[in-house]
Amino acid sequence: MSTRTFRITVRGVFDGLSSDQRAELLARAAEHDVLRAAFTPEGHLSYDVAARPAFTFRFLDSGEEEEDILEASERAEEAAKAWLTERGLGYKNLRSQAEDLSQAPLGKRQRRAAAQKPA
Repeated sequence: MSTRTFRITVRGVFDGLSSDQRAELLARAAEHDVLRAAFTPEGHLSYDVAARPAFTFRFLDSGEEEEDILEASERAEEAAKAWLTERGLGYKNLRSQAEDLSQAPLGKRQRRAAAQKPA
């Protein structure tokens, strides 16, 4: 049985931020910039509080079965909640979306490379 790789995106909105919390998020915005976003096992947070209060966590997980994606999504949501709660940051509208990379369509370069491989 092969291992499947899952990419999970957890989105939400900061809620009820104090002026100190907002200032802290703004001060650390460079390390959470969307241009540095990556899917990681521990989760990567990106936001732009100066523009809007939304945030996105990106998680990388794996499993053996197709159904394991549901548990991976739950773990990702729980990890996002824990991160926010540990820092005293309020949030709302938390939702997740998961993708099984073994089911993802091949990109143009991948299709070309697959077509060139000898059978």
